[in-house]
Amino acid sequence: MRRALNALYDGAAWLAALAMVGLLGMVLLSIISREVGFHVPGTDAYAGYLMAASGFLALAHTLKKGEHIRVTLLLGKLQGRARAAMELWALFAATALAGLFAVYSVRLVWQSHQFHDISTGNDATPLWIPQLAMAAGTLILAIAFLDELVLALRGQRSTTDTAARSE
Repeated sequence: MRRALNALYDGAAWLAALAMVGLLGMVLLSIISREVGFHVPGTDAYAGYLMAASGFLALAHTLKKGEHIRVTLLLGKLQGRARAAMELWALFAATALAGLFAVYSVRLVWQSHQFHDISTGNDATPLWIPQLAMAAGTLILAIAFLDELVLALRGQRSTTDTAARSE
């Protein structure tokens, strides 16, 4: 199971990296087309879609690597059981919030598909297509937080590395 979860997080990170490369391609295409004197419609919109995709798809991998910014002002003052309890509370809250975010992101994609919602730009892209990356990213983030919560409940989560990095 651990191998499959790590592959999921790594796969999402690779997709985020590909979206970032696609974003670079869209920006370069827009710049070059303006300099050469022709216009490629929709490059701004697609650059925005790819930027959102790269951000959302990288969330879980960033969490699992301990690179999310954490405010440890209170946590740094706590020791022992109080610190462990606060960590668990934070993981429960984060898991619940990420779960809600995932549910509503998936719901948005479904509604955009049902209502045939399209971009208002000249690209007229069906919005459910770029929204898929947001839904996938938030769903994988919810899985990652649940993973962290289960590890913490089992006593298998190392909090010293992430806490030391963020202070």
